[in-house]
Amino acid sequence: MSSHKTIHVGGEWRSALSGATREILDPADAKPFAVIAEGGAEDADAAIAAARAAFDQGPWPRTPVAERAALLRRVAGLLRRDREELGLLESRDAGKTVEEGRVDIDCVADAFVYFADLVAAEGAGRVVDAGTDTVHSVVVHEPVGVCALITPWNYPLLQASWKIAPALAAGNTFVVKPSEITPMTTVALIGLLVEAGLPAGVANIVTGPGHSVGARFAEHPDVDLVSFTGGLVSGTKVAQAAAVGVKKVALELGGKNPNVVFADACATDEGFDTAVDQALNAAFIHSGQVCSAGSRLIIEESVRERFVAELARRAAKIRLGRGTEDGVECGPLVSEQQRAKTEGYVASALEEGAVLVTGGQRPEPSGIRPATGYFYEPTVLDHCHRGMRVVREEVFGPVLTVETFRTEDEAVALANDTEYGLAGAVWTADAGRARRVAGRLRHGTVWINDFHPYLPQAEWGGFGKSGVGRELGPAGLAEYRESKHVYQNLDPRPVRWFAG
Repeated sequence: MSSHKTIHVGGEWRSALSGATREILDPADAKPFAVIAEGGAEDADAAIAAARAAFDQGPWPRTPVAERAALLRRVAGLLRRDREELGLLESRDAGKTVEEGRVDIDCVADAFVYFADLVAAEGAGRVVDAGTDTVHSVVVHEPVGVCALITPWNYPLLQASWKIAPALAAGNTFVVKPSEITPMTTVALIGLLVEAGLPAGVANIVTGPGHSVGARFAEHPDVDLVSFTGGLVSGTKVAQAAAVGVKKVALELGGKNPNVVFADACATDEGFDTAVDQALNAAFIHSGQVCSAGSRLIIEESVRERFVAELARRAAKIRLGRGTEDGVECGPLVSEQQRAKTEGYVASALEEGAVLVTGGQRPEPSGIRPATGYFYEPTVLDHCHRGMRVVREEVFGPVLTVETFRTEDEAVALANDTEYGLAGAVWTADAGRARRVAGRLRHGTVWINDFHPYLPQAEWGGFGKSGVGRELGPAGLAEYRESKHVYQNLDPRPVRWFAG
């Protein structure tokens, strides 16, 4: 496959029909390292047509569940085989450290295995008691059809796998559009699906921009489901376009996630150290470019001063640099646009009264921080409040805001005072308080004395403007299915409703 043949339609790799290409930049130095096809609406149409034909006439939707599950397990094995290569590619594509990239590949493989196991363990359907021996009634699950999958730039392969694995497990065909900024590992995954023996036309990819490819996916009449992960504005447009065709829609639209720390969690040196360490992880993993990043530290007033001082001290020591270099703890932002956006939020926060404790600027270049890279220092802003844009809106950069509370009720109110509702955490040594607060938080995932872990068998998604639908878990598979009730009368007789 030549470097620019990154569109896969009906089992064939091809260039864009227009011949357009795009350079993919390494965010560590802003230099191109790959060239991809820049597809458009006509490429999207071709991919959807291939997926439609493969669903309506091909073998995959009618392939026995055991065979579908076996293919997903083969894909997981191939991912593990290529872990180092894919981890490095994810690092160069998205700017994260190689170790983060390797962890991502492990999680992708786990997702394929989970959905393989889930469908393989299912029965033939749910028998419904009709109240009589003369009726056999069962609810079965069937694939939705052609699924359009639109994925973000921050976790390219992981987010693609959360959609592709359940879509295939359920027997669907699909078209996928990765972010035009970070498409490389999704392209590689399609190659692994082909290697694993997936029939032609089941998996199709179009690399290209959202305004043409993504928009066409969402509006196309032959698409049955649209699953989108990304920003709120784009997600709203996807939902509006899909609504015209009354398509199934799943949206994961980010979050503004609270990390609530009670003073009793910091009562011991070990507890204090752990809470500070996890607050750093919550905010600064992958330079804060995480939909579930704990970017809002909400801390009890009595420990704020000590906690913020130690947090800032450690944040200032985070080693920034090219993700492929040894010793680097945090890479660059994904693009110049994203860095400029982050700088704009910090500037507005300072104008609105926030206090800069550490960071807030581009770091000095070094051997592992090329001057042309999109680096930005981990930033802590104290004395923040809900009226600030930086507290209300998703920054998607290494910026942590600090708010304080005095009572449990106030902590819960602050944590829930957001139009999003993806994830949040509570830190406390009081088991009763932990359960109470977790129960009151209006967020799709709540961690107690932890931050960021997820399980493929547990649903992921949010309340409010964080989206609709769920990924992972049984509900993540259900998104890609239709339920059908089959009612069989075993002893049919005339009803005689009408006398004649």
